[in-house]
Amino acid sequence: MARPKEFDERTAIGRAMDAFWLRGYEGTSTQALCAATGLGRSSIYNTFTSKHELFMRALDHYAERGITSRTALLEEAGPGIERFRALFAYTIDEEVKTHGRGCLVVNTVAEFGDRDPEVKARIDADTTRHLALLTSVALEGQHDGTVEKTRKPADIAEFAHSTVAGLRLMSRRGAGRAAMEAVANIALDAISTK
Repeated sequence: MARPKEFDERTAIGRAMDAFWLRGYEGTSTQALCAATGLGRSSIYNTFTSKHELFMRALDHYAERGITSRTALLEEAGPGIERFRALFAYTIDEEVKTHGRGCLVVNTVAEFGDRDPEVKARIDADTTRHLALLTSVALEGQHDGTVEKTRKPADIAEFAHSTVAGLRLMSRRGAGRAAMEAVANIALDAISTK
């Protein structure tokens, strides 16, 4: 008879996510994962089979958490441009609060590029979900007259998504709130009807 697990898998994945988020995949040793999760090496390998699999689970956890919070933020009532403003402000606030940790997804793209098909598939799926959400906000903003109508909603979504990624990278390299807010304001000016 198999022994029941003596730990909460979701908590362990969350702690592993934080370790990967802080140090990256390559920079996070198995020993660092043991320290972060409180699990022994055998528990990690028996449960998750490999460091790579634990990373995939951590990336999924992060992506799910991210899309849930962005959806809640962007589905609040209000004009489309104000939703984009809220997204940029949320991103900047989060970066200031975490002292430039960036985004695990953006950090992963920078670390892996497209050399790992499994990682790329996860990133592509997450990006597709975010772009669909942002396209919807852009379309609603065009309908309410706050987002300019000469561009396709999908192009505005790509621009907003890239702006968020850019803000995350700015923060990682040490840019302060004022610099990030200046970029966010330029982005808002570019898509608003003014």
